[in-house]
Amino acid sequence: MTVRTLTDRDLNRALLDRQLLLQRSPMDAAEAVEHLVGLQTQIPPNHYVALWSRLEAFDAQRFSQRFEDREFVRISLQRSTIHTVTARDCRPLRQVLQPVQDRNLKGAFGKRLQGIDLKELAERARVLAEEEPRTFNELGVLLAESYPGRDVQALGIAARNNLALVQVTPRGLWLQGGLPKHTTAELWLGNAKAVPAMEAEELVLRYLKAFGPASVMDAQNWSGLTRLREVFEKLRPNLVLFQSESGTELFDLPDAPRPGEDMPVPARFLPDYDNVFIGHKDRARINDARIPREKIFAGNTPISPFTVDGFIRGSWKVETDKKRTAATLNLTPMVPTTKAQRADLAAEGARLLEFLAPGADHDLRWLEDTNG
Repeated sequence: MTVRTLTDRDLNRALLDRQLLLQRSPMDAAEAVEHLVGLQTQIPPNHYVALWSRLEAFDAQRFSQRFEDREFVRISLQRSTIHTVTARDCRPLRQVLQPVQDRNLKGAFGKRLQGIDLKELAERARVLAEEEPRTFNELGVLLAESYPGRDVQALGIAARNNLALVQVTPRGLWLQGGLPKHTTAELWLGNAKAVPAMEAEELVLRYLKAFGPASVMDAQNWSGLTRLREVFEKLRPNLVLFQSESGTELFDLPDAPRPGEDMPVPARFLPDYDNVFIGHKDRARINDARIPREKIFAGNTPISPFTVDGFIRGSWKVETDKKRTAATLNLTPMVPTTKAQRADLAAEGARLLEFLAPGADHDLRWLEDTNG
């Protein structure tokens, strides 16, 4: 049977549709966060821009209140990175992704933790984290009393990777900050009962719903899990198959939207680390081939990208004065942009400024203009 080939532009439109970026969705924030299987948010405020770019009439203050009410939490999940998820998804996702935490800890700190019973350490850390929220360094220092001479950082990270620790508020609230302090998900969410892990099959199906069509390696890159081939094979009879331009086998849900490469796409502003541009092994469906990878992912300081015609074409940054009376949106194109595309970016940028700095004086500045 002939397998249809999907172009990078086909895959781009399918991805943007499922990521709620072709047009803003009327979904509730919780429904959207679950549909997207979480929002990567190493930087706490990132969930606000991520949801503003995706949802109709997104209310940051309302989301912040719901976050403070513990309807949402931030916790280490996919790729052992911090994600914002709903309270309902928190523990089932953490359990199915626990092998990612285990492998990350072993690879980065295995030698420094040799000889330590990690289960025993986790129980000691649980008591400390439930006494009061603590930073990883604080946990490490206190754990060192039971493990004298051991590396404090390694002990703190061991607690993080062996326990479902959530970051507590005010960190993550709208226009607020705070130290990254943690307690257990069980205590924070008020449910000490055991919660079953999400099945790997469900995780893959949810991934395809939000990121498909995708390959086995795409799903593994997104989740951090390995050996997902057998999961895809189990699901194969109920999936449809395609191939990429490079010949890679792609899986998808039969009824999932695939609007085609000619679908028009508005300009969008996304936060750094947004899963839309790191959710695949093959990122040709979202990264403009003219932009070197290292220009987008510069070590620990990745860019906040804007998209034009669905693909990353540059970066953005908002600067405000101390009193937040003036805000400037700096746009740095990395490839040439047309007048029409600039007008689209400017219009969306004006809306972004109104969202991030309401009531301030707004300005838009083009930097390092590739058009000269």
